[in-house]
Amino acid sequence: MTNTVRWGILGTGRIARDFATALRATPGATIAAVASRERATAVEFADEFHIPLRLAGYDGLAACDDVDLVYIGTPHAMHAENALAMLAGGKGVLCEKPFALNRAQAEQVVALARSRRVFLMEAMWTRFMPALDEVKRILASGVLGEVSQASADFGFAATGGPDARLFNPALGGGALLDVGIYPLSITAYLLGAVEAVRAQAELGPTGVDLQTVFTLRHAGGALSTCACSLKARTPGLLTLSGRHGQLRLDAPFHRPPTITLMLADEAPRVMPTPYLGNGYVHEAIEAQRCWNARLIESPAITHEQTLHLMGVLDEIRKQTGVKYPGD
Repeated sequence: MTNTVRWGILGTGRIARDFATALRATPGATIAAVASRERATAVEFADEFHIPLRLAGYDGLAACDDVDLVYIGTPHAMHAENALAMLAGGKGVLCEKPFALNRAQAEQVVALARSRRVFLMEAMWTRFMPALDEVKRILASGVLGEVSQASADFGFAATGGPDARLFNPALGGGALLDVGIYPLSITAYLLGAVEAVRAQAELGPTGVDLQTVFTLRHAGGALSTCACSLKARTPGLLTLSGRHGQLRLDAPFHRPPTITLMLADEAPRVMPTPYLGNGYVHEAIEAQRCWNARLIESPAITHEQTLHLMGVLDEIRKQTGVKYPGD
């Protein structure tokens, strides 16, 4: 019998609201507390989701005896600080992507989780979608032959002034950390660890990247091209190409409703890939499974995998000249 896991939500923005919505559809989950910098926003969020404890400031959540796991949905620049505080309080942590601003911060967080033997996982929710299991199965079947190339893009037209989260370097703004992490994470998951990267970017007036394009060489020799943008609404597709055809994660590829297999001389095969709730349910289920099993990391997204990708993001930013106050 699975134990009920008591969640705390840290942050009250859109992503935290999406995750709280998902927890309503997650078996064995209950939301025990929410914390915000302002009590009024905590109360408003708690009223919407019927959460009993509403806390002003974050320290109270770390010390709350009624919380097992904490979901961190604050701006990027706060992730490491928030995760360290929750782990120090003995709370398991599911930290929204990007895990931190850079690898150095991520290493501090991972080190504390390991020393305290407390569960810690990056909330790269796409990695737990049922579509990814089906993609892995098809690739393993060999129907595509050797898969040597992939392409992926994620872009939208962002709005807001220089102080808005997406354009503010103090908050970890920019296309790469917000949406570029999706094609990076999924291509690395499907094709192997990144051995080399080459990147170009267009920087905006505040110094963050408005759009970035990068190419990756993966372990085993496969190549991928990835693009992200805050200026352009891109197709939102991920395509894997092999000797005998292509396998496409249909738009939006990070939450694909279908995948399409296109083999030479055959009609395309469109396969539905349904998911639970709004899609975040699957990562919540995995976090709860790990917590109940007293694991400190998920075998699906290990600490080393998270650190590896944070290092790749650092290298892309080094090549494109994007710097944050936390670097």
